[in-house]
Amino acid sequence: MSEFNIVRGDLKNKPESSKQLASFFEAKKDRLTGTLYVGYPIIGTSDGGFQVDALLITKELGLIVFNLVEGVDAGGYQDIQDENYTKVKSKLFQHKNLTIKRELAFDINTVTYAPALQNSQKNDDYVCLNDSDLDSHLSEIGEPIDSFFEPLLSVIQSITSIRKNRSREYVVKENSKGAILKKLEDSIANLDRQQSAAVIETVDGVQRIRGLAGSGKTIILALKVAYLHAKNPEWKIAVTFNTRSLKDQFYKYIRMFSYEHINEEPNWKNIEIIHAWGTSSSEGIYYNICKEHNIEYIDFNGAKGLTAIYGKEFDKVCEKAIHDIKEFKEKYDLIVVDEAQDFSKEFLRMCYHILKSPKRLVYAYDELQSLNIKTMDSPEELFGNDSKGNPYVQLVNNENQPKQDIILYKCYRNSLEILTSAHALGFGIYKDSMVQMFDNSNLWNDVGYKVIKGELEEGKNVVLKRTSDTSPDFLSNHSHKDELLAFKTFDDNNEQVAFIVSQIEKNLEEDELTLDDIMVINPDPLSTKKVVGAFRQQLYDKGIDSSVAGVTASPDIFYDHDTITFTGIYRAKGNEAAMVYVINAQYCYDGVELAKKRNILFTAMTRSKAWVRVCGYGENMKKLEEEFEKVKENDFTLSFKYPTSEERKHMNVVNRDMSEQEKTSIKKNQKNLVELIKDLQEGKIQKEDLPRDLILQIQKLI
Repeated sequence: MSEFNIVRGDLKNKPESSKQLASFFEAKKDRLTGTLYVGYPIIGTSDGGFQVDALLITKELGLIVFNLVEGVDAGGYQDIQDENYTKVKSKLFQHKNLTIKRELAFDINTVTYAPALQNSQKNDDYVCLNDSDLDSHLSEIGEPIDSFFEPLLSVIQSITSIRKNRSREYVVKENSKGAILKKLEDSIANLDRQQSAAVIETVDGVQRIRGLAGSGKTIILALKVAYLHAKNPEWKIAVTFNTRSLKDQFYKYIRMFSYEHINEEPNWKNIEIIHAWGTSSSEGIYYNICKEHNIEYIDFNGAKGLTAIYGKEFDKVCEKAIHDIKEFKEKYDLIVVDEAQDFSKEFLRMCYHILKSPKRLVYAYDELQSLNIKTMDSPEELFGNDSKGNPYVQLVNNENQPKQDIILYKCYRNSLEILTSAHALGFGIYKDSMVQMFDNSNLWNDVGYKVIKGELEEGKNVVLKRTSDTSPDFLSNHSHKDELLAFKTFDDNNEQVAFIVSQIEKNLEEDELTLDDIMVINPDPLSTKKVVGAFRQQLYDKGIDSSVAGVTASPDIFYDHDTITFTGIYRAKGNEAAMVYVINAQYCYDGVELAKKRNILFTAMTRSKAWVRVCGYGENMKKLEEEFEKVKENDFTLSFKYPTSEERKHMNVVNRDMSEQEKTSIKKNQKNLVELIKDLQEGKIQKEDLPRDLILQIQKLI
């Protein structure tokens, strides 16, 4: 089935001609397979960035570069076409897979499109056409480019620069994990329709990008920043996030993509890649706001005095800052927020208020990767109302306009089996009692599931399954299901350590994986440094180096290419590895703050782009493995009764985030209750010994 997309970039100096060109091809969508880019690409040359007005890549017509004319004055169009041709050819000629011997494998056709022109002009190889002659001319010059279509798209989208960044020439075995990984990385060749729109389409205002783990959000945001910096080098841009190790990733990708667009380093004076919080030694959005508005800055230790709940500290300092600032100073032209699910509305409002008009804020998130149980509010609730009671932000996708609200449906990291299992365990679909559920049932469609049985409504039974459209088959077909994902229950920690160390040794010596292909994640954020010691010691004894992310190296760097990375969940977020070992997974089975624990397990499992081993020991790990077995028995579908509003409220109360005081109190009361029941059963006390009023109150409450 053919699919034709129009991606509308920023071409404000030629609004009418670009609109009409898009409308022209909109009418031909059913007959073409490919993409029309408006205001894209920007090509890096020795003189800086060169802007192409519009570029068409289709299987049927090949490659056509458009010069657009707004009025009737098309003077000098021949020179512009020559420049378009030489710049595009120079870019493409660098890629051997687009050439045959000394020539490009296909023609580059150039056209000047001037819809207001009364009569078209044709002069040897140069044409300047209006609407009436464009169709027939395209039929004359077009040539199919089937075999070069995908690699050409990849070059235009700058995706080839990512693949060039990682070579696996050391792989010699045909079917090793290293060989499989090489094929997987080569298969993820191009941006899909939604990803292209997220990169190129820009609005004067707020833009929301929603996508599940592995949908490419971080790379898309880096591409977007590089593209907009090339178009608007004078803009002051901030990129911010929660996971500190994302700083190095953003720096690397923005730099790489900037070379594609302008052939040089970006102007780092105008691009700030900074953490959301920040300190006096490391800039952050919040720290800078405090300094620039002359209000008190509160660090993590100080913030602990504002809340008793671990993980809410930053929310509280932002809340206080919003209260203390009477008038915000506008500083940036664009702010890009990754991991927005981790931030409160107060932080996002601060970002909004320090933006110059027209308030360009791009925020991206995956609700399921929140490491607490907060869900994202609507844009109206997030950004609040003006003095007249009107919402500052309302997102609407108008036809033939850049999209304000973009959903990335496809997952390019996790196989169907891994992602469905992660969702099943994250929500507790097959647990004796469900842990959490979306209030908005349509979100299941947004994250790529299809109803195959029943109804997606409160109180109704439903069966959900991912499709090959949202979970590409090549992510599953490379290995047997039992090899993609396995749960391992051990009697004790010593067995767990011995198993994982032996498996890592096998990964390196037999499977042709490299040290940085392997990530070991500990779910309990407070115990990582302590519990990974035994694993690291045994690896060291075998001559295998390892590091603890954020501890043995800079907190802004996640990977050390010469070591196995051990990490807690907070530093794992936003990162990925081919082989992921989740250790001590029994921590996530039960207990207080269960929604947070299940979100941690979901996030840990979805760090993998190929294989996952979920390990642990004891009775709770055995029960967690039994939960996973039910996912397999249901053929990696989600089969459940959609909880009612009341049931969801109950889940939220039972599995809520708690302060240390609340946790201690609950444990103490549970212990007292267990002892009371035991004494009653053993006859140490009689029920008549208990006050009747107390018994009646207990009966009423339960």
